[in-house]
This record gives sequence, structure tokens and C-alpha cells, in this order.
Amino acid sequence: MFLIVNLFRFDEKESISGVQQLKSSVQKGIRSRLLELYPHLENHIDQVLPKKDTFRIVKCHDHLEIMVNSAGELLFFRHREGPWMPTLRLLHKYPFFLPMQQVDKGAIRFVLSGANIMCPGLTSPGARMSSVEKGSVVAVMAEGKQHALAVGITSLSTDDIAKVNKGVGIENCHYLNDGLWQMKPVK
Repeated sequence: MFLIVNLFRFDEKESISGVQQLKSSVQKGIRSRLLELYPHLENHIDQVLPKKDTFRIVKCHDHLEIMVNSAGELLFFRHREGPWMPTLRLLHKYPFFLPMQQVDKGAIRFVLSGANIMCPGLTSPGARMSSVEKGSVVAVMAEGKQHALAVGITSLSTDDIAKVNKGVGIENCHYLNDGLWQMKPVK
């Protein structure tokens, strides 16, 4: 199970500990890892991570790393050595590259306050799940809404979420209006 930093407490002035430019070999490694994790991104990888662009890693306290491009746009983040996850801003541009799990209307305010997504919020009327394994990075959608409101990691497979219907189904890693969402481009 992945332990994710609470990004709602993230403050760019206090949390950033350093910025490091990536070597081209490291960029290639990250690029290939992203294609393994997100095969739907293959047709758009050159727009998301152009080969000629330079990328930097913004190192933050609590073992958080954020990948930014030369313009300073926040693209992906990860905690410790966990999977690279897209920021919501990137996910809103390319909404198709993560599996989508939809919560019912009653869960929206809890998700937007940083709460993990509970199994009943994924199995009730108005909710929908696409089939994924435990530990998958997913986009959390909401009933009646067009864009993702959070990015999370499944705590259980979707089959287990439906069977158990108790406890945490998705760990909320990044949500609308948290510290990462509010962070300005890194120059």
C-alpha cells in the first residue's frame, strides 16, 4: 500500500527543498516507465513529454517529487518511489489516459476536502467503476461532472470493492484546490 503525503497542507514556499534538472537518460527512463503505466498515453507522449524539452524534478519535503517541463508546468508527481501520477491539470488536458472511477453526488464534498474514497461511494447508484487491480492509479470522477476531481490509488481491486463494500476503496492523492493544484509554475 502506498502512503501519500497530504497535499492540502502543501505550501510551495515552505515545502520545496530543491530543483534538479534531469539527465536525458533519466528522462528516457521516466518516459518509458510512464508508457508502461499508462499505455493510453502512447499517441500523446510527444505532446506531454517532448523529446527535445528539458525536465526538472522539484524535490519537496515528505519525499514528494514533482516533474515539471521547461515552462515550469507541473506534469507528474510521486511520493517516495511510488508510481508517477499525473497532476489534475494534465489529466484535464488528457482525460483518457487513466481509468475512471465515478463516485456518487454525495461523495463529492468529502473527496474535495481530501477524504479517501470509501467503497460505498463507488458502489451506490450514480457511481460507476471500470475494472482495475489493487494499486492502480485512477481518475476520480463525480456523477454529473465532466472533469476529474481527484487522482488516487486503488486500495482494493474493483471486484473486491464491490464484494466487500466497506472501508477505503481509493486513496485520495491529489484533488481539486489542494496545495498541488494551487501551486504556480516553477521557474
